[in-house]
Amino acid sequence: MSTGSGVRVRRSIQDLQNDYNSGNKKPLEDLMRAWKGIKDLPPNDPNSFFVIGGYHGEPFRGAGWGSSQYWGGYCNHGNVLFPTWHRMYLVRLEDALRSIPGCQDVTQPFWDETAPDSLAGGIPWALTDEFFELDGEKIPNPLRSFVLNKNIVDNISGDNPNYSKPLGYETVRYPLSGLVGNAQEQEQTKAHNALYPDYAKNVALLNTNIVNWLTSTVVVDGTTLTNGVADQFKACLDAPNYTVFSNTTSAAEWNDNVAPGAAQVMPLEQPHNNIHLAVGGFDVPGVFDASPIPGANGDMGENDTAGLDPIFFFHHCFVDRMFWLWQKRHNATGNFDFIPEYPGTNSVDSQGPTPGVVPNSWLTLDSPLEPFKK
Repeated sequence: MSTGSGVRVRRSIQDLQNDYNSGNKKPLEDLMRAWKGIKDLPPNDPNSFFVIGGYHGEPFRGAGWGSSQYWGGYCNHGNVLFPTWHRMYLVRLEDALRSIPGCQDVTQPFWDETAPDSLAGGIPWALTDEFFELDGEKIPNPLRSFVLNKNIVDNISGDNPNYSKPLGYETVRYPLSGLVGNAQEQEQTKAHNALYPDYAKNVALLNTNIVNWLTSTVVVDGTTLTNGVADQFKACLDAPNYTVFSNTTSAAEWNDNVAPGAAQVMPLEQPHNNIHLAVGGFDVPGVFDASPIPGANGDMGENDTAGLDPIFFFHHCFVDRMFWLWQKRHNATGNFDFIPEYPGTNSVDSQGPTPGVVPNSWLTLDSPLEPFKK
């Protein structure tokens, strides 16, 4: 929604669901209409979901198009631009939603991942129901998945898994797999997904996984992955400065040097990462396994394709809300500082340089957030 002052007010998707169930259907219907609109645009339209969803990772561009030494997506992870880049990403997505006729007041809602209904039941139904009634017609739920209207080719030699996606591929979530890059992966994925033919049961498995990640300890193959993501979100608000709050690289350096017995910091990026793994699953033998169900490799679990699942933006809208809550708590709504030349403040830290960014360059508040323009 928009206010008379021009300020955009983002609500939770749960609030829109409650309005809908109480008879005020327009806010959720307009959101669905806007999302359907950008997904229906041709893949070369700058407001299309294919273009905007593809800003995050694939289709890769620049030096990362075919070299694993660079990151071919525009997103920033493991550095101090993680919260600010994704904030601008949300604004760009929201502007596209507002470009759809009749949707000029739509704002992108957040999925409140610490709300009681999320802790008890997982993902809101508006993001998982298979169908939605819009303008008297039953349509595929625009927030559930995205069917690629253009293929994506992973050109990194030896990339395993290979994240190529053909025209017509539909994004998937845990417990399914979306690895279809080569013939072997296609056969493995076909066999894996054949074990999970019932959509309603799959949503139940997904929601159980989400609740477990949010509220309890998740252990896979003897490795503890998390001790409760909801508590991690709350803990990150206590981070003492923006640099260590913003990303896992800086927080790891800080925690390596705290005095004995002093509290460790929790960066915002950590619970963010965990929700990606909970929604998508990630299981690459010999690399990392974050899937209680072996072989679950949904799109949200991999940076290359996460931005192509609509739930990405509802998750990141909540992450941005946590960023804003941290700013308010620490009197940083107008400005904040980076610790100069600290781990997490260089373009090669963790992820590698993004397109248009010079390798081994220092990141500052003036660093461009490509591809977004003022």
